[in-house]
Amino acid sequence: MKELLALIAQGLVDEPDQVTVEVDDINEEGVIVFHLHVAPDDMGRVIGKQGRIAKAIRTVMRATANRTDSKIMVEID
Repeated sequence: MKELLALIAQGLVDEPDQVTVEVDDINEEGVIVFHLHVAPDDMGRVIGKQGRIAKAIRTVMRATANRTDSKIMVEID
C-alpha cells in the first residue's frame, strides 16, 4: 500500500522525486498511519480545492485496506 500511495502522489505533483511515504507501526487501535511528504510547492496539488483530492486519496487507500482487513489513516505532511 505504501507503493500505491507514492504512485498516486507522484502522478499529481511536479517534483515526483521528492515524494516520500513513511509508515508507522500499528497503534493500539489497530490503525496503520501513512505519512505522505511532498515538496512545499506541490502541497496544494495533493490537497486540492477544499481538500477534495486529499479526500479521494484517502478513500482509495481505505478501499485498498478493506481488501486486506486492515485499518489505515493517511496524513499529508
